[in-house]
Amino acid sequence: MTAQIIDGKQVAAALRAELQEKVAQLKDKGIVPGLAVVLVGEDPASKSYVTAKEKACGNIGIYSEDIRLPAETPQAELMALVDKLNKDDKINGILVQLPLPKHLDEGEVLLAIDPAKDVDGFHPVNVGKMMLGQKAFLPCTPHGVIQLLLKSNVKIEGAEVVIVGRSNIVGKPLANMLIQKNATGNATVTVCHTRTKNLADHTLKADILIAAAGAPNMITADMVKAGAVVIDVGVNRVDDATKKRGYRLTGDVDFEAVKEKAGLITPVPGGVGPMTITMLLYNTVESAEKAAGLK
Repeated sequence: MTAQIIDGKQVAAALRAELQEKVAQLKDKGIVPGLAVVLVGEDPASKSYVTAKEKACGNIGIYSEDIRLPAETPQAELMALVDKLNKDDKINGILVQLPLPKHLDEGEVLLAIDPAKDVDGFHPVNVGKMMLGQKAFLPCTPHGVIQLLLKSNVKIEGAEVVIVGRSNIVGKPLANMLIQKNATGNATVTVCHTRTKNLADHTLKADILIAAAGAPNMITADMVKAGAVVIDVGVNRVDDATKKRGYRLTGDVDFEAVKEKAGLITPVPGGVGPMTITMLLYNTVESAEKAAGLK
């Protein structure tokens, strides 16, 4: 049995088409959603990601500000910029690209962002609301994973879900979202990590297995239950002299082997990645609607 591929690009394109229509309707009312993306330094992966976000905004009609600062930018200057964006009525969403240079305090920066403009869903206010099951901006990658499951007609309620990875960005919020008593939750969730003993004992029980540990090919076929849904969140650069760039991208799942055992599986790239930016756009549009009193 070869698994059905969950095409993240296709799902993301459909969602972006819906958002484009919504943005057009907002513009008819004189409302233009706006997103500010702040990049400090020259990290190649971050630069590429920021460029992709800016392009995505343009494609659906969102106003975007791409603010790039030198790596040596002091904390006070970055904090002043965040304060300025908080007060800017053209901006509905603020995203400070992580990681920041080591001399900057990420926690202080994220805390300074107005929760009403925290379209990344990282502010403690939004994290707290999410945990309580209240309306809040949901973190983009976990939200994207759930949308992929829903659009692929995967039943979440009652499912045994195993998440490998406990980061604040993916593992922890995703586990919380999946156990909520709502239409996109009601799963039984196990969170595994680098200190988990006998990892395969847990993963083999999973109806839905989500790999988000940042370790190339750590999930092998003998760790996956036949017919399971496998979502690969990992994006790892692996040296490859045969490639022009000198590397290739691979996930946390041994895709070629696992696809012969799973029922559904996401590829890397082209799986979860396109959904992350899509949910950022979703949150920005929702923020604009709230600011205009439409929600």
